[in-house]
Amino acid sequence: MSETDTHPFLQAFRGSFAGVLRWPQLDTLWEALRRRGDAGWYLYAVGETPPDSPVDAARLDTFLREIDALLRSEHDEDYCGIVYVDDIDKPTFVKIFDPNNLGVSCGFSEAPPLPGWTLSLIPPCDLPAALPPAGNRRRWWQRLFAN
Repeated sequence: MSETDTHPFLQAFRGSFAGVLRWPQLDTLWEALRRRGDAGWYLYAVGETPPDSPVDAARLDTFLREIDALLRSEHDEDYCGIVYVDDIDKPTFVKIFDPNNLGVSCGFSEAPPLPGWTLSLIPPCDLPAALPPAGNRRRWWQRLFAN
């Protein structure tokens, strides 16, 4: 097992999550996060450099308002279903999938897409580096353009 596999963030990322299926449930989640605004939340835009410090309550609130507006405008459905949380009442880890990059996030997959953003009480690690694409996809790509 590599050091990356034992990283607390990665272990939590691979844990049990429940989907936030309805927009009112999302409102409830946002309020639960705001109530715990000073808990030490790390906001991570997957693909960017992971943050090394948590945000304050004001920055968390700004993010929640902006991500809520983005999700509601770009996920034009009567259901949410693209936000996952470890515990809706006492969240410690939230995965938010980008409405424009859903792939098979709602179903089973050996290599589901990474979320667009995470909120966690654990300092994040670099997810794309820790969870690279499956080797068969890289081999497919290499074979496709091999001379």
